[in-house]
Amino acid sequence: RLTEQGEVIAAKYAEPQSARRNLETLVAATLEATLLDVEGLGDGAAPAYEVLDDLAARARRAYAELVHDTPGFVDYFLASTPVSEIGAMNIGSRPSSRKPTSSIADLRAIPWVLAWSQSRVMLPGWYGTGSAFEQWIAAGPESESDRLKVLNDLYQRWPFFRTVLSNMAQVLAKSDLGLAARYAELVPDESLRHRVLDMIVAEHERTITMHKRITGQDDLLADNPALARSVFNRFPYLEPLNHLQVELLRRYRSGDDDELVQRGILLTMNGLASALRNSG
Repeated sequence: RLTEQGEVIAAKYAEPQSARRNLETLVAATLEATLLDVEGLGDGAAPAYEVLDDLAARARRAYAELVHDTPGFVDYFLASTPVSEIGAMNIGSRPSSRKPTSSIADLRAIPWVLAWSQSRVMLPGWYGTGSAFEQWIAAGPESESDRLKVLNDLYQRWPFFRTVLSNMAQVLAKSDLGLAARYAELVPDESLRHRVLDMIVAEHERTITMHKRITGQDDLLADNPALARSVFNRFPYLEPLNHLQVELLRRYRSGDDDELVQRGILLTMNGLASALRNSG
């Protein structure tokens, strides 16, 4: 089963030639994964999965430490992203939350991801990974250089692991914590603002550093220059939308009920979602 995001359907399937190419790619990849040994790990499969399970557990703990264990995180999230406006303006096919509460546990996945992508943090796509890699490298009886080499080898030999890091790099490349800081200015509690944003910035830097160490690439999208051009060529058009959205959110939340303000927020959301293509 595969779900295509609404914002990429037109780009992939609006033209017959493009639709055929994307469907052929999907079918070929499915057949390859089903019929062939694409892992390329041989007898090393079991140890590789043990490493991955350990990394996943460490990343999950780091993620939970921010999202569930940091005092005031929900308030920061509600103020620094347009998640409340996503719910109020009925964006999407279903309500943003399963229950009428502000609990993150009740929030559906799509508005959670969409809200973080609008504020250019892209947090669900990478947060916790840098800590997981850093902790795993430092945790064993072997030297850190030997454990780093294990991850280097997995990246070279295991397509699944390589794809995970590639997808993470794409999300990191679309993040912009300078713009995220503008959204953080919407958080009225200054100490909360700095505390949460500092955690996000530190993990962001840590994750980029670990990606470079594991892949050996100086740039996030060095292995896909065509994608890099596509992503970076959109940035000059995205930044004004982000700045405009921050100002419109400030007006809307201060009580400006002008229909043009609400329409402007919707238009900036649509523009950012269409350009980022990682929106939910």
